[in-house]
Amino acid sequence: MTITEVSEKFDLTQDTLRYYERIGLIPHVNRNKSGIRDYTEEDCKWVEFIKCMRNAGLPIEALIEYVALFQQGDETIGSRKELLTEQRKQLIRRMEDMQKTLERLNYKIESYEQSVVKKEKELKRAED
Repeated sequence: MTITEVSEKFDLTQDTLRYYERIGLIPHVNRNKSGIRDYTEEDCKWVEFIKCMRNAGLPIEALIEYVALFQQGDETIGSRKELLTEQRKQLIRRMEDMQKTLERLNYKIESYEQSVVKKEKELKRAED
């Protein structure tokens, strides 16, 4: 696949894909005879993984470390698991914080809605 096709498939800019490759998040992408990037299915799996992890809020530094460990082979499985476990803990904390924020927003919106209803009732009584 070309960089344009991968960009469209994963809704990432071509610049983002180039950046991910440059910093090592996507292992080196092969090029065709014309020098154009030729993404394999394996490359696309990396793009999908990185996008998923970034959408979950994982920092680029943690992902760079993960990819580097992966490239070192099976002897790093324990380290990779530990890294992902720590990132999962951080994600759970962020989700809990977001849930608290959502509950507070819902409370505020509901109280405003109640205020609006109360004002409308008062205006209607005043008109009667």
